[in-house]
Amino acid sequence: MEILQGTLDLLILRALELGPLHGLGIADRIHQVTHGVFTVKPGSLFPAVRRLEQQDWITGEWAPSANNRRARYYTLTKSGRGQLVEEKRNWQRMSSAMNWMLESEG
Repeated sequence: MEILQGTLDLLILRALELGPLHGLGIADRIHQVTHGVFTVKPGSLFPAVRRLEQQDWITGEWAPSANNRRARYYTLTKSGRGQLVEEKRNWQRMSSAMNWMLESEG
């Protein structure tokens, strides 16, 4: 399923809420937690990660991965945690509004 425009940031921030991950780890966590509904491809993931880093919502640091390759691990910043709270609130409002619209009698 294609990810709705504007939700990728929320998914990335949420994936990093539990701890640092490298790019593939972020994509894997999103895929796993959504039970395979969302698959984030590198062409979408890495521009979003760079954008979040520029906004100071995440920070990256180079470190060896589990298979001893060099990988960039991303972590939520304090402002990123605040943004995650805001993004969740916005999503819940939008989701409720969509449900009201879909469940209305016409």
